[in-house]
Amino acid sequence: MREEQRPAREQIDEVAPGILRLQLPISFPGLGHVNCYAMEDSRGIALVDPGLPGIRTWRHLRKQLKTVGIPMHRVHTVVVTHSHPDHFGQAGRFKKKVGAEVVSHRSFRTFLDPEAEADDEEVVTVSSTGDQVDESNGAGDRSHTHAHPHPFGEDANGHGPDGGGAARPSGNPFPAVTPWGGKPFELPISRRIRYRAMRLAAGRFVATPRPTRRVDDADILELGGREWVAVYTPGHTEDHLCLWDPDGGVMISGDHVLPTITPHISGLSESVDPLARFFESLDRMKTFDGVNTVLPAHGLVFEDLSGRAEAISRHHRDRLNELKVAGDRLGNGTVEDYMKQLFKPRSWGPMAESETYAHLEHLKLCNEADTNHDGSQLRYTIRD
Repeated sequence: MREEQRPAREQIDEVAPGILRLQLPISFPGLGHVNCYAMEDSRGIALVDPGLPGIRTWRHLRKQLKTVGIPMHRVHTVVVTHSHPDHFGQAGRFKKKVGAEVVSHRSFRTFLDPEAEADDEEVVTVSSTGDQVDESNGAGDRSHTHAHPHPFGEDANGHGPDGGGAARPSGNPFPAVTPWGGKPFELPISRRIRYRAMRLAAGRFVATPRPTRRVDDADILELGGREWVAVYTPGHTEDHLCLWDPDGGVMISGDHVLPTITPHISGLSESVDPLARFFESLDRMKTFDGVNTVLPAHGLVFEDLSGRAEAISRHHRDRLNELKVAGDRLGNGTVEDYMKQLFKPRSWGPMAESETYAHLEHLKLCNEADTNHDGSQLRYTIRD
């Protein structure tokens, strides 16, 4: 079992001087918990990624904070690394109940924002479909549901999808027809109704996670007696934010860099080339000198940020090479054809197709693949 899959620990650990880790339970395929980090300063407590929406998480968080003598009303700031429900879930409640400031990257949006566009409904939707791709370097590896149009699907070695895609009025965040002509993403009717109801209730009965402060890359945040530098890392989502403490050598990496799995890069992203964005963000992780502690959103603390970023990058580049080899066999193939070359049968489905599409589009944009339509399906031919 990979670190990220393990159930939430009951104990609260000090993972860096003055930084406590509280593991909150989640039940997505391949993920058993999300890490919430707590830091105390003269104003009270700052939290990073306060878990899923819902009263169960709120009570669990309150119980854990009480264990270390922290009442909920002392929380003055909640930082959200990105727009997936297991990260932003309780932010709106803290804002509403105790007046906490909610901090995110400038581009943060969720389907619960009353002013958000319809396609923001994506954020929670797939997170709970249970779809997943379980292929880590060709073997099992779970992905988390943090995804942008699929908040909780996952990829070959990673987890939650991240994407964007036009949503339908029904609350289904997926387009009626995928860009590659594959089968549309569908959620159970009960789940579509639930998300639609949540959106209609946003701001009235459901606390929305709308940020009170939106930061840009290199902005400074004073939290927990430290000066944190905002590090914008698009790829997994277009609004992903890491926090860097140069004095203490600590990087809060969110879902961008995880210890044993890699985040899903969805072809339904708002970005033209989400994989290229992810590569750039990973390369940036190699430029931070003095990192001795990496605090991920799932799994345990690790030290080698540069090495892990390189390993994740290598995994996706290996996928690109596998597509090139598959192209010799397939010739003019559909996304589904290529998906079946990359993933094992147990992983076939919308998430694997989306992952494959992102990689094929990257090859096309790098002039290494050509496309054509056969009427309903987009087809790719890999160049020699």
